[in-house]
Amino acid sequence: MKTLKIAAIPGDGIGKEVVPAAIDVLNTVSDIHGGLTFDFTSFPWSCEYYLEHNKMMPDDGMERLQDFDSIFLGAVGDSNLVPDHISLWGLLIKIRREFDQVINIRPAKVMSGVRSPFINPKDFDIVVVRENSEGEYSAIGGNIYNGEDELAIQNAVFSRKGTERVMRYAFELAAKRKKHVTSATKSNGITYSMPFWDKIFKEIAKEYPEISTDSQHIDALSAFFVTRPERFDVIVASNLFGDILSDLGAAIMGNIGIAPSANINVNGKYPSMFEPVHGSAPDIVGKGIANPIGQIWTAKMMLDHFGEEDLGNTLLTVIESVTNDGILTPDLGGKHSTKEVTNEIIKRLIAVDKKGVHSK
Repeated sequence: MKTLKIAAIPGDGIGKEVVPAAIDVLNTVSDIHGGLTFDFTSFPWSCEYYLEHNKMMPDDGMERLQDFDSIFLGAVGDSNLVPDHISLWGLLIKIRREFDQVINIRPAKVMSGVRSPFINPKDFDIVVVRENSEGEYSAIGGNIYNGEDELAIQNAVFSRKGTERVMRYAFELAAKRKKHVTSATKSNGITYSMPFWDKIFKEIAKEYPEISTDSQHIDALSAFFVTRPERFDVIVASNLFGDILSDLGAAIMGNIGIAPSANINVNGKYPSMFEPVHGSAPDIVGKGIANPIGQIWTAKMMLDHFGEEDLGNTLLTVIESVTNDGILTPDLGGKHSTKEVTNEIIKRLIAVDKKGVHSK
């Protein structure tokens, strides 16, 4: 029996609704598997916690999280309570940075029954592999002077180690998929970091002769996401470019509420963290209509991370069978509640189990 210790942080807003829903699904997956169990510990760290304690997590929060196998996060942020730069840097980004979660993975694909803004989406299936620790989001820079002379400097930092690491991850992932990697660059406009990025991409590509490659400037690449997304497989991008492309990927799927992501620690020293792309959506909190699919698809990515890819694929297939049959929350044009969508996924997982079509 394998038991995975999971730190659950529902966080803010609808995170408190979709994380319990996804936990119910994962516990059903555990029942199906027979040899896999989850031990969840919930932490109340959120903007409400900040108002009470003047911090997003306790001083020993990182130490308490360190021994878990992974972190399952809902949503962070409620600008009505706490400024976003405080909530994000006090919880989400703090975990990413201090636990060396150096790679962010965000898939985007045509999902059955979910209306894409495209007339003919042509079954695109993309994974954006984003460098998650440096690049344009480095905390190096500062402000000087006042008035009309006021000046802000933000330094982008690209290390060979970080750049090679994210590129190798992308190539290894592509080897399991359609064997193509696209590099997001802007070397015709950014003088130093992007030619450096391009140089290392060419070097790493030589290590994977079986993988085809191309390099696209970020402006053209963003346009191709809209006009020809089916041409792409794995895209490797810097922190900023990957952030933008992955949100665009969620948009072309039809709704950010279904998009998942993973923050990966590659050396095994710290836990990885899994979170949906969507925010806390304070406008629909408590209405029972939050879309649980982003969190449940995120659970699928967590299963993959632990080597349970068959179970993860079964879960995604079940999710798509539910959406294909029109069992959707209002954000997707449906009329079903969070609970109804979740319960239908659980019911169909159990039905699949009775047919004997599942891992191990």
